[in-house]
Amino acid sequence: MPPGKVLQPVLKMKVDELFLCWLSESSTQAMLRDCLRRIQVPARAERGAGDAELPGPRLAAAAPDPAWRPRECEGPGAPGPTPAPTALPVGAASSARSGPPVRGPRRSGGTRVACGCPLYWKGPLFCGAGGERTGSVSVHKFVAMWRKVLQNCHDDAAKFVHLLVSPGCSYLVQEDFVPFLQDVVNTHPGLAFLKEAAEFHSRYITTVIQRIFYTVNRSWSGRITCAELRRSTFLQNVALLEEEADINQLTEFFSYEHFYVIYCKFWELDTDHDLLIDAQDLARHNDHAISTKMIDRIFSGAVTRGKKVQKEGKISYADFVWFLISEEDKKTPTSIEYWFRCMDLDGDGALSMFELEYFYEEQCRRLDSMAIEALPFEDCLCQMLDLVKPQTEGRITLQDLKRCKLANVFFDTFFNIEKYLDHEQKEQASLLRESESEGPELSDWERFAAEEYDILVAEEAAGDPWEDGYEAELSPVEQKLSALRSPLAQRPFLEAPGGLGTVELYEYECGGDDLPPS
Repeated sequence: MPPGKVLQPVLKMKVDELFLCWLSESSTQAMLRDCLRRIQVPARAERGAGDAELPGPRLAAAAPDPAWRPRECEGPGAPGPTPAPTALPVGAASSARSGPPVRGPRRSGGTRVACGCPLYWKGPLFCGAGGERTGSVSVHKFVAMWRKVLQNCHDDAAKFVHLLVSPGCSYLVQEDFVPFLQDVVNTHPGLAFLKEAAEFHSRYITTVIQRIFYTVNRSWSGRITCAELRRSTFLQNVALLEEEADINQLTEFFSYEHFYVIYCKFWELDTDHDLLIDAQDLARHNDHAISTKMIDRIFSGAVTRGKKVQKEGKISYADFVWFLISEEDKKTPTSIEYWFRCMDLDGDGALSMFELEYFYEEQCRRLDSMAIEALPFEDCLCQMLDLVKPQTEGRITLQDLKRCKLANVFFDTFFNIEKYLDHEQKEQASLLRESESEGPELSDWERFAAEEYDILVAEEAAGDPWEDGYEAELSPVEQKLSALRSPLAQRPFLEAPGGLGTVELYEYECGGDDLPPS
């Protein structure tokens, strides 16, 4: 073929077919087995030397039923009732955190499996050819499947969706990711230590699935379309699985350390260990930092799915994943939408002054109980309007908050007492520097997860028992009181509010980066 000439689709299919025929010949198989045997001899010795160190210290946690299956109305991998405790592996030692983790649209240059796909497409390819039913796939069946994929799909996103979706469906739901992620758990070297703890596979898979939908499903529909997959970095992260042996470096979706932190936080709140938490359980998060009015809004169904919230007043582990990530990083589009939905009491697509006052009243009462003089609502409102600079006077829309670089300060002011006190100790200039810092820095969530994981591992190494309901001698809120006894009204948080322009009313849930699903 002349240099630079590109194979036409029909010719490419023929080349793929010839390659698979050659691969299926007995002489080819014998040669590959011999080469693989020679490669594996030294590799086996290296693996044997390090296996004993992989599990590391252990933490008391709940053991799922090994025969568990996903239940309707709870995400796939949603935990069921747990009768007995066991140990959750802390994980293999990860590389030092000398800098931010690898993120972004980087393409893999590593090993490719059949048809030029990344290595961890092997599970979807095998299942797509019917392998999960028969346990093996013939060459002719695989070629027929791949020919159909090439005829109907013209990019990686379309191919991936086609391989995972149920027949006759054009979008991905949570259950579609389970076989793919189970293959990652079974075969990725960074999760080898988890192989013996099969009861926790469903927990890890549930966490990753929720993080995928949290980041990729921008329409909040519970259905990931090809268009949403193209706009995300998920497929780039899947390609990086074959290059990065340390799963904890893939912090966007697959990090085991992040799963460990989330699950431990949930287990700490789940006092009866039925793997469901109610409003009283969630209110204990971070030493009762979140207001009861906001806890009630979370359980109202504004940001949760399933009938259990409305019927039994409880949320599952899957919903808790969304809550914790949103609580610890209020700067991402999804987290801003999460808290906006909670604060928008009437669902009209804008926060009115009444709604802001409704949440601020409880903050004032809590500050008074701490002997801290709270700002009058009128003064606080002036500060927040100057902070957000809404385009329509008297209404704060979702797009106003997404344009604002200090959305986390806005939300914490109205329902998180601990973080509100943190912000009060900082000047506006330092807050803006933090939000405008350039370069690949850790996100608020990544920073929180790294700090919490180090604390958990240090506690295990020191032999400190991790008990339910453990309370520190001095709560984080009380530690800040000495610096905040002076009246807040004497220390203005921001400058006087600027003028507000008038524009057309905001269209709810649609923004520049939030396109409707195709």
